[in-house]
Amino acid sequence: MTSTPPRLIDLALQGGGSHGAFTWGVLDRLLEETSLEFSAISGTSAGALNAAVLATGHGRGGRDGARAALRDFWADVSRAGAVFSPFAKAQGSLGGSIGWQGLPALQWMDTFLHTLSPYEFNPLNLNPLRDVVQRHVDSDAVQRCGIKIFVTATQVHTGEARVFTGREVGVDALLASACLPFLFQAVEVDGEPYWDGGYTGNPALFPLIYDSRSLDLLLVRINPLMRTDTPRRSIDILDRLSEISFNASLIGEMRAIGFVSRLLHEQRLDPGHYKDLRMHMVADDEHLAPLGTHSKFDTDMAFLESLFTIGRTAASAWLHKHAHDIGVRSTLDIEKTFLAKKTPRR
Repeated sequence: MTSTPPRLIDLALQGGGSHGAFTWGVLDRLLEETSLEFSAISGTSAGALNAAVLATGHGRGGRDGARAALRDFWADVSRAGAVFSPFAKAQGSLGGSIGWQGLPALQWMDTFLHTLSPYEFNPLNLNPLRDVVQRHVDSDAVQRCGIKIFVTATQVHTGEARVFTGREVGVDALLASACLPFLFQAVEVDGEPYWDGGYTGNPALFPLIYDSRSLDLLLVRINPLMRTDTPRRSIDILDRLSEISFNASLIGEMRAIGFVSRLLHEQRLDPGHYKDLRMHMVADDEHLAPLGTHSKFDTDMAFLESLFTIGRTAASAWLHKHAHDIGVRSTLDIEKTFLAKKTPRR
């Protein structure tokens, strides 16, 4: 009796600061599924960090090593404190029940950060994330794991996406992918300055289309596509503009994938030249959407563990409903989720 080989699947991991702990939970659950094998992972910002840490742990100790590496990384993020912002703010776990965002002092700090550049308020270019990444990412282990890793950053001079892969996936590439320009100085890689990859790919899907043999692509989405309220404070307006910008590239790629898929099904394209991807998605807007943008800077371990649990639960629910569809059919309706006109419910 021969065992069934694991089914290949690609992962696309969004960025979102400490909300990346939701993705940690999703990955932890997926790594338990021996019937699945990751072919490639594309990540941006926190998604890129999750991908590189997973690959490091996998290269050293397989699936269990990957799970342990992710847990150690997020525990270190909590201990390090302000890794996603030099002025991280305390938040109430899951919902901001403490109400920090309304405090005048914090509103003033936000205005301060959006008025002065990081070259002015952080001239020494201190970045606590660098030490954390150095402790948890090993390029040699990433290469040994056998999973292709793609990390996206935005080229400051050209405004184009740069995808780092192979030996390029190191500390500087990861810091570049997570470099919010209002908070950190641009990260230079080979003399070229980079900002957060979310502006050009959150995450970038095209590397998975061109450089992976899997036809199944699972998006782990942590940023809501729609908000029901209209921001009125300058701080909230800037936050929503950033959120829209980070979603725009993903929506554009989803539109292209949906268009190609439709033409293939209508036999108007040569299937020998185009991939008919089977698209999937794990998300939980019910729990993540109510969280304020500032909670993406919250690194309290109780908060991170809560997001981890939500992520594991979302992944378990998706596997229960759709595990049998992997390798067979798409479970994500791209047109309905990303392209259809939506009327916010109030």
